[in-house]
Amino acid sequence: MQLERTIHPRFWTKIDFATAECWIWLAGRQFGYGFFCPPGEGTKQAHRYAYEGLIGPIPDDLELDHLCRTKACVFPGHLEPVTHTENVRRGLGYRRIPIPSYHCPKGHPYDAKNTKWKIRRNGARYRSCRACMPRWR
Repeated sequence: MQLERTIHPRFWTKIDFATAECWIWLAGRQFGYGFFCPPGEGTKQAHRYAYEGLIGPIPDDLELDHLCRTKACVFPGHLEPVTHTENVRRGLGYRRIPIPSYHCPKGHPYDAKNTKWKIRRNGARYRSCRACMPRWR
């Protein structure tokens, strides 16, 4: 591979190329993102190191978005420089996951007859399913 000259050879030993799409980082991770320590350069995020070594520099006002949604992926084709706002908008944070509001986790409907409202110590209200809790029937 011709491109290996721009990246430290030890970097390639820490990647799993067996997956069909992504290059998965096998070494140290924090919050799902890989980290690499090239000699004399300090600690770097593995996906940023791969992108800068194979594609080019990342503009100062941009950050890399994982298009594959796999934090451990270091394949430069799955990385796109975007603004922080765009990266957050594309993200899969817990607030972006739709919460089912018409049925309990076991599938019982949240209707007037089957729903029991409770109040937590902090004053927040939450609902429970009467069908799942036989003592409330």
